[in-house]
Amino acid sequence: MMSKPAVVLVHGFWGGAAHWAKVILELKKLGYTDIHAVENPLTSLADDAERTRKMVAQVQGPVVLVGHSYGGAVISEMGNQSNVKALVFIAAFAPDAGESPGGITQQHLPEAAPNVVPDSDGYLWLNPAKFHESFCQDLSSDQAFVMAVTQKAPLASTFGDNVTDPAWKHKPSWYQLSRQDRMIHPANQKAMSDRMNARKVLTLDASHASLASHATDVAALIDDAAKATVG
Repeated sequence: MMSKPAVVLVHGFWGGAAHWAKVILELKKLGYTDIHAVENPLTSLADDAERTRKMVAQVQGPVVLVGHSYGGAVISEMGNQSNVKALVFIAAFAPDAGESPGGITQQHLPEAAPNVVPDSDGYLWLNPAKFHESFCQDLSSDQAFVMAVTQKAPLASTFGDNVTDPAWKHKPSWYQLSRQDRMIHPANQKAMSDRMNARKVLTLDASHASLASHATDVAALIDDAAKATVG
């Protein structure tokens, strides 16, 4: 019996690697020991893809690559590396060639779109007073408060960066759709998961922060991808 593959977790906008905390512990319970959570700068898709590519390149052996939110665009952009065996999208963008997260967002504007505000330096922030209701309404108010205070703002221009050759066209892919998502419209999630011909689509009655509110389900989907592609 082969050992379990490495899992590389890629965060999205308004959060960092620590957003994966609960999923990391659930993966540990499932016997995964080689787990990595990349910390991306959120300065451009090219920068974030390169940072993630470098982390994956350090892994000896097969990788299951997981992206939440904008992290889905990152893994779409850089996931064609030879040791990447599966892609898992968690309430995530999965742009086609020539598409950007911003362009997809415009197709069906999410409920919380008005709560995203730019600052004078060109960074986009999710209004802290609206963070709970926008990003993670199925978490406690205390958890939401910490997420709001520690949010990591992207440069606004990153929203418009296009994917070139999406890895989901070449690699087996899984998708988790959040039915109560107010950051990426569920209709956009359905369209993206449908066109990628995902091996499995897991629909949860969850907010955008499903990786925190439904960590057991998210870890199980990652495990399913690992078992189906490595071993």
